[in-house]
Amino acid sequence: MAELNKFNIPQQKPVVLLSPLDWGLGHTTRCIPIIHELLTQGCSVIIACNSTQKALLSLELPGLTYVHLAGYNLKYGKKRWGTIVRIILQTPKILIRINNEKNWLNIFLKSQRVDCIISDNRFGLYNRKVPAVFITHQLYIKTGLGKPADRLVQLLNYRRINRFTTCWVPDRRGIKTMAGRLSNPEKLPSIRVQYLGGLSRFKACSTTTSPIQLLVVLSGPEPQRSIFENLLLKQLELQPGKTVLVRGLPKEGENMQVKNNITIYNHAPAGLLNELMCNAELVISRSGYTTVMDLLKLGKKSILVPTPGQAEQEYVAAHLQKEQLAYTVSQEQFNLQKALAAANEFPYQLSPWPMEDYKKAINELIDQIIKSKQS
Repeated sequence: MAELNKFNIPQQKPVVLLSPLDWGLGHTTRCIPIIHELLTQGCSVIIACNSTQKALLSLELPGLTYVHLAGYNLKYGKKRWGTIVRIILQTPKILIRINNEKNWLNIFLKSQRVDCIISDNRFGLYNRKVPAVFITHQLYIKTGLGKPADRLVQLLNYRRINRFTTCWVPDRRGIKTMAGRLSNPEKLPSIRVQYLGGLSRFKACSTTTSPIQLLVVLSGPEPQRSIFENLLLKQLELQPGKTVLVRGLPKEGENMQVKNNITIYNHAPAGLLNELMCNAELVISRSGYTTVMDLLKLGKKSILVPTPGQAEQEYVAAHLQKEQLAYTVSQEQFNLQKALAAANEFPYQLSPWPMEDYKKAINELIDQIIKSKQS
C-alpha cells in the first residue's frame, strides 16, 4: 500500500492534525502553546482552520502546514436573549457542520498519514483508526435555560466526547478552579480525562517597562464585539492616564493609532499583548476562557464583562468573582467610572498561576504514538 504523504512529511516524524473551533479566537490562541510543545517534541503539525484563524496563527507560527476547514460562522444577537434564541435556532446548522467535519476528515485521511488528531471543541474530528484528543473546559454546559436543559445538553455533550480517545481539560481538578462546575462536574465522560492546569501562550511577567493604567482587550463574535467597543470608546475618552485598546481584529493587522489619550491596536500579536498585559495595572476584557487563563497566569487584576447571551461567560465571570480572582459587571449595566471604582475596592486574591501540566500530557501522547508505530 502506498504511503499517504500528501505534504511530504518525514516518515520518522509523528504527524498531528490539530483543529480549533472558530467561535471567536480563544480556541485558536489557547492551542498555540500546544502546537509549540508538539513542535518542540519533534512532531509535524498540520493545522485545519479557516482563513481568520490562519491569519492569527501564521503570525505566531510561520511556516506550518495549513489546510482549510470551514468554520461554523454562527450569528449572535444584539441582546442577551436574542443571542440565546439565535444559537438555539442555529442548532441544525451546528449539527450539519459537525457532520461535514466528519466527512472532511475521512477524505483527508485518504491522502495524508495522521498519527493523532487534536480537536479543540470540533466534535466531528474523530476516527476509529486514529487516536483523537478532544479539548474542552465545558464538561458541564450552561445553556442559560435552566438545570433540566443543562443536564440534557451534558448528556448529549458526553455522547459526542466519548467518541474520542482522551479528553483534555484546561483547568485544575478539585478546588480553586478557573471554570468551576463547568470543568469539574460530578460525573465525567467515560473516556480518559486529563486536567492540564491551564493553557496560556504568555510568559510570566518580570519587570514593567512602560506602565499602563488601563488595558482594554476586545474579543469574541460580532455584533457584540463592536457594540462593546463603541460603548467603551465613548467612556474611555474621558479616562485620565495611559489607556490602551486592543480591538481583536487580526485580519486588519497591528496598525497602531493614537486617539486623544488612547493607544489603539487592531490586533496585538502574542508578544505585544503579553507585554501590554504585564504593564497594565488593570485589564478590562470579556470573560472568554482563554482570556481568563492569560489573566490568571499573569496574576492580573481585571474587570470581566461577559458577552451578552453567552451563559458560559456569565457563569465563569461570576465564579471568578466569588473566588476573588476577578471583578465582573454586565455589559447592560456597564459604566466605566463605576466599574473602576468598584474594582479599586475589590479584594483581589491573585498570584501567578503555573500552567505547564499540558507538556506532560503531550509527552505521554507522543510516547503512545511512537509505541504504536513500533508495534
